[in-house]
Amino acid sequence: MAVHAGYTHLPDSARGFSVALGNFDGVHAGHRAVIDAARIDGAKLGVATFEPPPRAHFRPNDPPFRIYRPARRNARLIELGAEAVFELPFNTDMASMTDEEFCRNVLHEGLGVTHVAVGFDFRFGRGRMGDAARLSSLGRSLGFSVTVVEKIETPDTAKASSTAIREALIAGEPRKAASMLGHPWIADGIVERGERRGHTIDFPTANIHLGELIHPRHGVYAVKARIDRAGDWLPGVANFGRTPTTGMRDPVLETFIFDFDRDIYGHPLEVELHEFLRPELHFPSLEEMIEQMKKDTEQARAVLAGA
Repeated sequence: MAVHAGYTHLPDSARGFSVALGNFDGVHAGHRAVIDAARIDGAKLGVATFEPPPRAHFRPNDPPFRIYRPARRNARLIELGAEAVFELPFNTDMASMTDEEFCRNVLHEGLGVTHVAVGFDFRFGRGRMGDAARLSSLGRSLGFSVTVVEKIETPDTAKASSTAIREALIAGEPRKAASMLGHPWIADGIVERGERRGHTIDFPTANIHLGELIHPRHGVYAVKARIDRAGDWLPGVANFGRTPTTGMRDPVLETFIFDFDRDIYGHPLEVELHEFLRPELHFPSLEEMIEQMKKDTEQARAVLAGA
């Protein structure tokens, strides 16, 4: 599988794909339906997405909103059978294209697509001027076919959308987010050296900053963690927030992995959020915080025993 950063000067082997086209942040049920619609007999399956997302271009001062980093998104697309991922650069030039220019310059002349699949609410072109019906019309004139996928509903009847997933995480509802993603949401990063306060109270934590990833509700979660993107998922409990008892700071995800004593500073860490246990609190004393952390650990163990 190849990842192509752009749509120009592609080798012949990277042209002529049937592509699923969209943002694909989270690769949720709706995205998977669009990818399935791009599976055409005799055609190579590709995914074309925008990098950075249009929202980052138009609203650069927004809070972090990515559900997954590009590498995790691309890995998920590989798992789903994509033979190529095309990261279309969303910049001033891309934003200024008309819908017709986008179809001609990017899809037809650049990627040489044979077929395109999009969601029912896909918009493209300057000022979001083009919709799925317009894409179908332009595709006919340029020689590629188009499939439009209708809205997908999840078991809890919520529309499967990146917005709904973000709202669930911000509300502290990781199970709801997982129902739309098809698996628990994963935060990832490189373990950083902190103040090592956890070591002094027998709760050593592996700390990561989420950076461009969406910030879930501040509080304590039952989690599973994996080191170096390999091996087993290990049970634990994590706090995401500013740690008001020991000193306010930028939000950090602090994960206490049960029955684990390896030094993993500098290692990649993945953390699945399984259940929200309680909001982040300010405790009058360190002793009271430690007592609550013991209770959090017991509750997380109980939750994960059935996960």
